[in-house]
Amino acid sequence: MKDIRPLRTEADYDWALAEVEHYFNRQPEPGTPDGDRFAVLADLIEAYEAHHWPVGPVDPIEAIRYRMEIGGKTRRDLAALLGSRSRASEILRRRRALTLPMIHKLNREWGIPAEVLITPYHLDKAA
Repeated sequence: MKDIRPLRTEADYDWALAEVEHYFNRQPEPGTPDGDRFAVLADLIEAYEAHHWPVGPVDPIEAIRYRMEIGGKTRRDLAALLGSRSRASEILRRRRALTLPMIHKLNREWGIPAEVLITPYHLDKAA
């Protein structure tokens, strides 16, 4: 495989991005020399990004807020989904934990990944 090297620096990373960019318009067939090169470069880029810019677990309440923001959803929409305004408010203020039926509805109706919604998060126990 020609010109494959470890990605140790930002310059190496930029080089790898430039190398795979032309494959996006016309992806090579898997198992061909170009297909193998593309796969190896993609793996190197993914490993470099995971090492240098790790993404921590997503907070379920922030995921709900984000979905509301990008989807044009309101607290009223959340209340309709969860059954009441007070329940929706308690969830967003971290006074009530998400239940399995809530997680299921948020996943099914709003497309929030279940693995995000089941992540443990801090509840505000203050009255």
